[in-house]
Amino acid sequence: MSHTLPTPEGGRAPGSRSRRLGAACAVAAALGLLAAACSGPPSTGHTSNTDAFKLSADTPAATGDLTSFTWASYAEPLTLDYAMAFDYPSNTILSNVCESLMKWTPQLTEVPGLAQQASNPNPTTWVYDLRPGVHFHDGSVMTADDVVYSLGRQTDPKVGAAWASVFQNVGSISRTGPLQVTVKLKSPDALFPQYMATAAGVVASEKAIKAAGANWGTGSLDCTGPFKLGAWNKGQSVELDRFDGYWGTKAKSGKVVFEFLTDPSARTNAMLTGSVDGGYLIPTESYQRLRDSGVGTLYFGDSLSTVNVNVTNMKGVLGDARVRQALSLALDRAGFVKQGLAGNGKVTGALSGRTAWTGASADTLKTAFDELPSTQPDLAKAKELIKEAGATGKTITVATSAIGQDVSLMATAVQAAGTEIGLNVQVKTIAPNAFSALFTDPKARVGIDLFPETYYLSVTDPMDLLANFQTGNYQNYPGYSNPAYDKLVRQATATYDRAQRLAIEAKLQQIAVNQNLWIPAAEWPTALFMNKRITGAPTTVSYLYYPWAADVGAAR
Repeated sequence: MSHTLPTPEGGRAPGSRSRRLGAACAVAAALGLLAAACSGPPSTGHTSNTDAFKLSADTPAATGDLTSFTWASYAEPLTLDYAMAFDYPSNTILSNVCESLMKWTPQLTEVPGLAQQASNPNPTTWVYDLRPGVHFHDGSVMTADDVVYSLGRQTDPKVGAAWASVFQNVGSISRTGPLQVTVKLKSPDALFPQYMATAAGVVASEKAIKAAGANWGTGSLDCTGPFKLGAWNKGQSVELDRFDGYWGTKAKSGKVVFEFLTDPSARTNAMLTGSVDGGYLIPTESYQRLRDSGVGTLYFGDSLSTVNVNVTNMKGVLGDARVRQALSLALDRAGFVKQGLAGNGKVTGALSGRTAWTGASADTLKTAFDELPSTQPDLAKAKELIKEAGATGKTITVATSAIGQDVSLMATAVQAAGTEIGLNVQVKTIAPNAFSALFTDPKARVGIDLFPETYYLSVTDPMDLLANFQTGNYQNYPGYSNPAYDKLVRQATATYDRAQRLAIEAKLQQIAVNQNLWIPAAEWPTALFMNKRITGAPTTVSYLYYPWAADVGAAR
């Protein structure tokens, strides 16, 4: 069986994800707060307060099994179809039900998954040798045909997969043995094999997908993971049941119940009272309450995430690079970290954190980080740039929504910065679903010039974000086009040697930051809370693609 793939329109868009949480604040009050922060000592370098939080590499291993545990989710997934799983709620659940050819570990490295071996005999060929005896949840055995079909769905226009552009350099996917699949690339692509550890590389039962039809992902889900889909109580919860026929280490809990708690206060109170045992994506305003509660432990881990201001319109005022630079110079990053992230983050002038640059040389790190513009506010220079650009009094609009302080207070910080340097910054509050639509619907972005975006990498490679600014890319909303940038993207994509690729990507980061295509503000760690009853969940962002719930068990 083989599948020949069409070339998707636009560029690669695999990492187009954003954190959508919590609660808005009154603009006037927050403006006053941030103005006070601006008047204090300026931030220095690319870091801020590091005393408020400490990163944990992991959590204590479970000491026993559980009958069940309950987990808080800030939203109900629209679907658990792996082809459409492109945000926190869906991937947090799906990662425990469906598995990929490769696996992203809690240490953010890649290891064999459903493929026991991946080989690269030449730059345009990847061969995946599959594990024998792997069963789907219906009891049938996984074959190479299931792999070809599952990957092929990612490029089917009728499916409209969120991961389609991962396959933009793929020419064909073929069954080359009962347990072997060969992927032929149109050109060398160092990112493709990395994405096989994400939902892009998920393998599901071909027979089950065809039988489920429109119910696939909502009423039916037949994969190979340590849990199988149980009851889905719409608007309330999803249950996962342990799969006793799992090929790997069995899950420690017999059941996991994901409770949908959209209100941040309700989510926090549920953790404090024990009605749920834990959760990721903790509201920043609840950090201290949970930390001091005595009912459990609040952990922080590496998230590969940065909080940015996404520039979505360059046809108006922000089409002038001087205006974008002025906003960056005026932005009070330290104030945002203190208030918006409750001090649990680091000021940054880079679009991706250092963890993603593991394996880079000292010279590469210097280019990628040390040679970037200072994050110290410089209002005098910012005002001068606004005057030079003839932008004094011009109006720009930043979107916000009542879904998290990373959104609401970042929008307020942008308004404070712009107002201080002579711009007329309007904050437009939109509903949470409308804010989510900003990432997928061009019509939703009409009249919006900027919006806050917390972006996480889906692979441990900065290109996951930097490719967004390539001409025609899915998340290149303003239509930025730079032939020199595009050439570097192609060079980096074709370079398998990690150190050499990162050296190219450092140049890309310099261009993107210097042009203020997005305005980076802070690194934000993953937050995890577990009560005293349970332990074992990973602290890192790996939970989006790693079967983390299988590790959760009794703490005592």
